[in-house]
Amino acid sequence: MPELPEVETIKRDLSQKILHKKIIKVEVRKKRIVKNGLKEFLRILTGNKFVRLDRIGKLLIFVLERDGYNLLVHLKMTGQLIYCHQGDFVAGGHSLPKIGNTLPNKYSHVIFTFADNSRLFFNDMRQFGYLHLVKQADLEKIENKYGIEPLTANFKLVDLKTIIKKRSAPIKAVLLNQQLISGIGNIYADEILFAAKVRPDRKASTLSDAEIKKIHSASQKIIKAAIKFRGTTFNDYVDANGNVGSFVKFLKVYGRKDKKCSRCSSIVKKIKMSGRGTHYCPACQK
Repeated sequence: MPELPEVETIKRDLSQKILHKKIIKVEVRKKRIVKNGLKEFLRILTGNKFVRLDRIGKLLIFVLERDGYNLLVHLKMTGQLIYCHQGDFVAGGHSLPKIGNTLPNKYSHVIFTFADNSRLFFNDMRQFGYLHLVKQADLEKIENKYGIEPLTANFKLVDLKTIIKKRSAPIKAVLLNQQLISGIGNIYADEILFAAKVRPDRKASTLSDAEIKKIHSASQKIIKAAIKFRGTTFNDYVDANGNVGSFVKFLKVYGRKDKKCSRCSSIVKKIKMSGRGTHYCPACQK
């Protein structure tokens, strides 16, 4: 699943490609992907322009020029956004086999065409992602449901302590709860807890202040580094500038089942937590 670094990367990339371009056509090939009525969706977007791209957690926010609407895009498990124009190629989201010149394909559910004939594809293999047009007042209500986020001013140690100390759930489940802490997904939760030397199945309320401080520091350090290296999950794609998501090279524990721990040489284990594969070192993480 694309997490905060991957979503932030595609937000930055698309901001350089699609802003202030008139949308001349919107094709919806799979109605279930769009949360609005189809006629309303097409009417509001056709002839409009995206003037700014924002993000909260893993949710992308495309701000429209007129009518006071915002287009929310959530990639969920397997969503992708792919921009193409005369050999210029920008892709972000979930990692799938290379697309090449095969767009649109059977996973292309919504297609935007701009006045310069460039196109933006929303692809989603499992169809859990969505597009949703909302007014500003509704957007604010949605944003208020998201928790504190690493690298933002509201990600304060004191607030993180309050969140963790009150929870009896496993610490990894707390990190993944978007209403408490937004943007962290399965990959980065494993990496953060490895860096903090905390077992993912530890009851959150049992963590010491020192351990929470390590989680706070690791969250900021790892998310910042992942953004710098354009994320982990979309490493099969190369854009027009030759950029790829290369943070996979720096993963310390995620995806390393049965391999030696990079810190103590014990064997990394993988367990299931809430249906998610979870990696940790039984020797290093307490």
